[in-house]
Amino acid sequence: MPQYTQNPPLDIADLDADPLAQLQRWLDDAGAAGMIEPTAMTVATVDAQGRPSARIVLFKGFHGEGFERGLTFFTNYDSRKGRDLAANPHVALVFWWDKVERSVRIEGRAAKLPREVSERYFHSRPHDSQVGAVTSRQSAVVRSREALDQRYAEQLAHYEGRGVPLPEFWGGYRVAPEAVEFWQGRHGRLHDRLRYRREGDGWLVERLEP
Repeated sequence: MPQYTQNPPLDIADLDADPLAQLQRWLDDAGAAGMIEPTAMTVATVDAQGRPSARIVLFKGFHGEGFERGLTFFTNYDSRKGRDLAANPHVALVFWWDKVERSVRIEGRAAKLPREVSERYFHSRPHDSQVGAVTSRQSAVVRSREALDQRYAEQLAHYEGRGVPLPEFWGGYRVAPEAVEFWQGRHGRLHDRLRYRREGDGWLVERLEP
């Protein structure tokens, strides 16, 4: 069983007053450590019947001001995660970076980003990825890979030499955090867990037992 020994003890005094600024520090550390996808995060949702589901998406930066500032990701609004969020906007996010022996957990509420923000991001993607977003009926059952590839080829031909319009069913979400926990591995499994929790117009930071 591995022992976590890379980092010095993590104290409240070591943290930035803003949990999202602290998150950016750790993202930068994970990138510098050579993580293949340091922005990969788990998004956990629940549906209208309370059944949970989780999947990996890529974090795409921060958006908003004050307590509405949050973490963004993009997806098909008709996907399972999109349907879950339409029924229940509460969401949990998790980053895990094994190379630096750290993890971050976020709990908050998701809201759709303004369409102009989604449009700007959509058109920053490679042309083939834009066509892929138009093609995919995300989370729907498909008859075969060949059927999907055929539909994609038809869309590629349709949009050859042309701009791809942002579909109505595709865009971004902002998750405004209500709690953010920073976890850092320590020897003997007595890990450091420091949690920011909203309190009034600021954040309360408290230590949790491992």
